Amino acid sequence: MNQKSLPPLNWLRTFEVSARSLNFTKAAQELHLTQGAVSQQIRLLEAHLGVPLFKRLPRGLALTDEGMSYLPVVQDSISRLAAGTHELFSQDQSVPVKIRGSLSFFVHWLAPRLPDFQRLYPNTDLRYISSLWVKDSEADDDFEIRWGNGQWSGYISQRLSWDTLFPVCAPELLERLPIQVIDDLAKHTLLHVLGYEEGWGYWLSMVNASDVDSSRGMQLDTMLASLRMAELGMGVALARSSMVEDMLADGRLVAPFSHQIEAGESFYLVKRSGTQLSNEAQQFWNWLERKVRSN
Repeated sequence: MNQKSLPPLNWLRTFEVSARSLNFTKAAQELHLTQGAVSQQIRLLEAHLGVPLFKRLPRGLALTDEGMSYLPVVQDSISRLAAGTHELFSQDQSVPVKIRGSLSFFVHWLAPRLPDFQRLYPNTDLRYISSLWVKDSEADDDFEIRWGNGQWSGYISQRLSWDTLFPVCAPELLERLPIQVIDDLAKHTLLHVLGYEEGWGYWLSMVNASDVDSSRGMQLDTMLASLRMAELGMGVALARSSMVEDMLADGRLVAPFSHQIEAGESFYLVKRSGTQLSNEAQQFWNWLERKVRSN
């Protein structure tokens, strides 16, 4: 059997509008055509298909059985074509904002603030990839979140946190083995985070705690893991203040001492100098700058 050739798209569009309104005059108004042009395109489509699609009634139109069967097929095809055209060629297509950085920072600092960004920019998508999974040479991101002093050659940085360093642990741990003075830390497992220069050794030296061996304890590769282990009562973590605000507020962690040492480094949002940001990425940069100022 010979396959029926595809009718012209404008005929199908005219059929879809006419079938919805069941009125050639209204269809003509929607399509910005004359009523005669609409009627002619419908007659041409019916001749092409070899079947009538409409019943001409004294007071309007009705679809034939063939017309009722054909309408959802045409509507689905037009809808798919319109969606694909918009997705591929629309000048207003949203570009995802691509960010790479600390998973701990995302979970404890950035994620709680993102509902505000989503409310302001509901059509902007974000892609956040942990820096554990991407090498510098592989990155094509708009931004990177780094811990450091804010000075990196070839980059522009925006400071995000003003951190202090202090021990934290689960309330249950203090009940089992109280920490009343700093030397009591010697009885506990210290939770170390690899990659941070200002770790337990730095903090203990700053508070003159010479009787606590800073080399002992458990070593972990993220602050996220360290705080989770502390929450489970597995030891004492050295927290950055920006990472534990919520956990201290809801009682998951407690700070046994008032000794807080100002951190020499902080979290920064970093972008390459000289690069042109998309509108979406610039919106994210500006939004985060406002959030930091308002804190």
